[in-house]
Amino acid sequence: MRKTVVTIVLLAFAISCKNPKSEAPQDQDLLVKGDNVIVPESNPVFKKIKTEMVTEQDHSDGVVSAGTIQAIPNHYAEIASPFSGRITKSFISLGQNVSANSPLFEILSSDYFSVQKDYTDALNDVQLAEKNYRRQQDLVKHGVGIQKELDEAETDFKNKKTSLSNASSALKVYNSKGGGIGSPLIVRAPISGEIISNKIVNGQYLKSDSDPVIIIAELSKVWISGDVKEKDIRFVNTGDHVSVKVSAYPDKNITGKVYHINEVVDESTRSIKVLIECDNPDRRLKPGMYATVNFSTTPEKTVMIPVTALMQNDSSQYVWVKTGKNQFAKRSVTTGETDQKTTRVISGLKAGETIMTEGGIYMLDAK
Repeated sequence: MRKTVVTIVLLAFAISCKNPKSEAPQDQDLLVKGDNVIVPESNPVFKKIKTEMVTEQDHSDGVVSAGTIQAIPNHYAEIASPFSGRITKSFISLGQNVSANSPLFEILSSDYFSVQKDYTDALNDVQLAEKNYRRQQDLVKHGVGIQKELDEAETDFKNKKTSLSNASSALKVYNSKGGGIGSPLIVRAPISGEIISNKIVNGQYLKSDSDPVIIIAELSKVWISGDVKEKDIRFVNTGDHVSVKVSAYPDKNITGKVYHINEVVDESTRSIKVLIECDNPDRRLKPGMYATVNFSTTPEKTVMIPVTALMQNDSSQYVWVKTGKNQFAKRSVTTGETDQKTTRVISGLKAGETIMTEGGIYMLDAK
């Protein structure tokens, strides 16, 4: 009887060992059918997956351009000597503010003396011609003159006045009224502004083709010259407000306005020159500085997804779209701008769909 009981126990143990229901449960593998994947809840990947519903958001593409600060041309003047000569006096110093027509320096020049002499001679000739003309008029009036001589005197007087006008215009080019022969030429400021460069040395000799010795700039407003790519120029319009950053003042918010958009595309860079005008009351923006210009564009509704949801397959991109309980389908998408956190989806997704935002990397073996 005892032997029978032992046999039954051993038989029962053997049967239980062969029964698969008594084995410890195993993790189920991912179930792959084409581009569709089922993730069983018992698979460790299941706990690593996070999902999110796709929504539309207001998004502005934004256009960023590098630029260089420059003085506005008609607010900037380089002054050189119009004649060869020697500087005898300076009226200005570096950093000084001057008004238009203010004296800058005076120079003695034999060439300028010739211009003065031409003016003086023309003035004397006009005075003599006028006296002769008046005398001929008086003679004809009293019946003792000859009309032909009066006509000749009148013609000569007109010609002499023309010559004087020409000589006077030559002096006006140099903002001079003539003075006496031998007097120095006083070179004057053509615009109001600040002396930002002064190379004047009293007694130095300048040639008529010498480089500028004074630079005047009015910098209460400046231009920023930037290049916008051909594909982005549709977002930029004259009058648009832009934000500007310069490395010298990283915390300063600077605003500007699009002043001019060039009509010609640079064929080597496929970009278009854009001028931005900025107020510069504190003179912090200095010509030659580099700047970063952000052109704002009109926000529009668009699909934005986390960058963690986007997967790469050679040259194409895709996301995992939830199609059922624990089920996902691989779908190709076309993307646009990307920042550190989000990516714009141009096509392939629509609002209301649910996508896998984390865990997609574990699906690589299920491609």
